Amino acid sequence: MSRFLKGAIPSPNIWNTPRIYELENRAVDPDGLAEAAMASIRPWTAATVLDIGCGTGYHLPSLSATAARVIGVEPHDDLVRLAGNRCRALPNVEIHRATAQTLPLPGSSVDVAVARWAYFFGPGCEPGLAELSRVVRRGGAAFVLDLDATRGAFGRWFGQSVPSYSSRAVEAFWTRQGWSRRPLDLRMVFERRADLEAVLRIEFTPAVAERAIAETSGLEIAYPNVLRWKLF
Repeated sequence: MSRFLKGAIPSPNIWNTPRIYELENRAVDPDGLAEAAMASIRPWTAATVLDIGCGTGYHLPSLSATAARVIGVEPHDDLVRLAGNRCRALPNVEIHRATAQTLPLPGSSVDVAVARWAYFFGPGCEPGLAELSRVVRRGGAAFVLDLDATRGAFGRWFGQSVPSYSSRAVEAFWTRQGWSRRPLDLRMVFERRADLEAVLRIEFTPAVAERAIAETSGLEIAYPNVLRWKLF
């Protein structure tokens, strides 16, 4: 029996190495720029928030601190279990085993939907966007936070690891969909050099990862992102 739902696109990092990906989650955006940018567009205080592809539920506790209700959706069994363990004591958090294109929610039931760091968002994800249009109520917003593969060393390493990825095609896709965009200059800051190197090794192919490690000094990596959003 498959450990993930049909229709889910396998993640090359968190699905295989959730413990290392946890280090990445802890390192990304210590300045809180991404959440501040989203909240400036559509706050989620006292709102119903949907985290699509919530993984191990890393972001669910912080969302639950101000939201009325938080719903995590994740297609991978092991990650659903880890997210459930993480949020066991949070009464306003619920987690569902489901995919972005078949959200287990009624129409017009969500105020804010968030999807983070899924570079396969682009051509082909129209069914997921249709589900967002169904479940996000009027006055709500949907956000997609993703790596900006056109900028910086991180974008270059990504392009070398995934040569089939077309930034131009992805940008054209989002323009056709009518979403807004804002570049964000995030960073990753690690406590230990070994953690930084481990994260680079799950993000890139082996040869590219070793080049990235050699090019990176210290404990910090620039992490250019782009925030995309749609208001409903």
